[in-house]
Amino acid sequence: MIVLNVTYRCRPGMRDAFLRSIRDNGIDSASRAEEGNVRYDYFISVNGGDDLLLLEKWRDTEAFEVHRGQSHFALLGEIKSAYVLNTDIEKYEI
Repeated sequence: MIVLNVTYRCRPGMRDAFLRSIRDNGIDSASRAEEGNVRYDYFISVNGGDDLLLLEKWRDTEAFEVHRGQSHFALLGEIKSAYVLNTDIEKYEI
């Protein structure tokens, strides 16, 4: 299984707009519908701030690589440029 903890450090005050754009474009639902997806959920810190956490779990490396080739994955990259300062990714294979 592939597990990713992705922390998006959003531009000040842009976190909610970023999450709304993800949902409005169906990026989250399209990712969840992919074969091999185990979990794909966004989380907002109870402490506030501009960070957005994405927790992804994929059945295996092949499923994750297929995900990376999807049009909604590319769209997320485009959307990020308007809202996100940087992205930290922790990847685990379990």
